[in-house]
Amino acid sequence: MTRATARVQGVASPRTAPRATPRAAARPNLTLVPGVPPARARRRAPRALRHPRAPFVLLVVAMLVGTTLGLLVLNTAIAVDSLKATQLRADNAARAQEVQRLEQQVVSGETPAEIAAGAVAAGLVPAGPAGYLVIDPDGGAVLRGTPAPAPAPAPAPAGD
Repeated sequence: MTRATARVQGVASPRTAPRATPRAAARPNLTLVPGVPPARARRRAPRALRHPRAPFVLLVVAMLVGTTLGLLVLNTAIAVDSLKATQLRADNAARAQEVQRLEQQVVSGETPAEIAAGAVAAGLVPAGPAGYLVIDPDGGAVLRGTPAPAPAPAPAPAGD
């Protein structure tokens, strides 16, 4: 007979039937016997490690620490590169000023009189008349002008 049929028929099921024996008496009081060392309790893991979310929390904390350290390293590298770039810009500005100064010297020193004086001081002599060799389309050559050798340079002063 099933429970459902027992209920329908009015018969008490085994679980709901009253007990034939009364419940046991109240538990006795336990006391510690003197002179016997108490049994050592088993050590339990700390509560934080027993928590099921602890690995996830540790992972999140580790990722935050790793991200923070990564950003710190990246920021330091960017600052070092920025300092190098600033130094290179300063060097470029100094070199640009030097180029401008040298160009100014070239511009001021390119007057024909100064060039001629510099050439004479270097021991150069003015060129004589030039001659030109013209090649015809048929392969022949014609000399135009009368070439002349340059005059001999003047002797250098004995004081040098």
